[in-house]
Amino acid sequence: MGKSKKSKVRGGGDDLLDTSDIDSVGSSSTALSDLSISYATENVNSQEFVLDKYIDALYEKRGSTREAALAALVDAFESFMLDGLLENKYATLLSQFNSSIKKGSTKEACLASRAIGLLSITLGAGSSSHETMAESHPQLCRVLQTWSDASKMIAALDCLAVVTFVGATDLAETELSLKAMWDVIHPKSGSNVGIVRKAKPPVLAAALSAWTFLLTTIGSWRINTDSWKEPIAFLSTLLGAEDRAVRMAAGEALALCFELNLLDVSSCEDADDENDTGSSKGKLFLDMQALKAKISGLASNLSAEAGGKGADKKNLSDQRDLFQRILDFVKYGECPEESLKIAGKRDVLKVSSWSELIQLNFFKRFLGRGFLKHVQDNGLLQDIFSIKTDRAETLSSTDKKIFRSGEEKGRALKLNKDRRLAQERKNAAMLNE
Repeated sequence: MGKSKKSKVRGGGDDLLDTSDIDSVGSSSTALSDLSISYATENVNSQEFVLDKYIDALYEKRGSTREAALAALVDAFESFMLDGLLENKYATLLSQFNSSIKKGSTKEACLASRAIGLLSITLGAGSSSHETMAESHPQLCRVLQTWSDASKMIAALDCLAVVTFVGATDLAETELSLKAMWDVIHPKSGSNVGIVRKAKPPVLAAALSAWTFLLTTIGSWRINTDSWKEPIAFLSTLLGAEDRAVRMAAGEALALCFELNLLDVSSCEDADDENDTGSSKGKLFLDMQALKAKISGLASNLSAEAGGKGADKKNLSDQRDLFQRILDFVKYGECPEESLKIAGKRDVLKVSSWSELIQLNFFKRFLGRGFLKHVQDNGLLQDIFSIKTDRAETLSSTDKKIFRSGEEKGRALKLNKDRRLAQERKNAAMLNE
């Protein structure tokens, strides 16, 4: 496959794709713009042919050719909703992406990890995204376990967070990914007996961000509070890290722990009276109260940190703002609120909790310039953020089919999550009997 040395394909527009120069990502992204939205147009066959050319290029022996094809596909996934063209192609794409992670250069592996995450977001909720998670999970975890190049680990962490967020159907699957991430955050608790590694600040910040993002999905499920004591205590030590990005990522993680009541001993049902300081629960209660006080004190200090000579004023301002929000939430219960204009006058994305804010920031960062496009057209994100748009009133008959498809995927995601939470409550009730 992909052996043709010279061929040109005309897409849905006026651009010509020269597949003999796959290394030219600029021309590839122009040609791939013809793939954007088309289920029933006269150009659909040629558009699929363009996509197939890039799939073929993923089989090429030359690494630079595969890298350019991956870059072009990533560009297309960011810029357009390609779900209508992926029904019979996602398995092939996934196989080649995983192969690139396993055998390719660091650059190729990073692009492939990003492509898998974008593929999952494009597919939305359902069996295809679950298969994407199941097939990519072992390879992504292998990258983390072998402590590869920092950029490769960061790409793998982001990808693992996204594919699990979209594709996991039960708590056990989510826990596997959370553990893989925590083993990067706190290597001492990992499986590499006798080898204690320490993640570089960019990797540690990425691992914290991915772990926190995925933790937002546990909903009302609770582990015994005692099992959260050590992780929360470790996160609190990271508030004193030298790297500002690490401090801020740890702060967001702790804010979410507060929101999920993971420091609240009284939320644990299998308990003695916390007022009995001689009991195991009484000791845990005192320990958690001390942790709360420690975290509040550190947050207060970080919200008012003075900028030294040469300090990055923008990052310092972001840190102060974040920890002031955390302090307001811990002390007064004030939830963070943000709104983002999407398209029309009435299309506004609003968040009013730490879980929602963390999800919003993660998707914004991961999708980059493609965030607004996906929020406008991707039913998955519209369901996650409870967005109701006016698009259906102005779409053509062809585009309405695509819009309805996105809505169906969004409904499927909600049903899956509702079923999962119901099962978790049932399991928790059985354990407490």
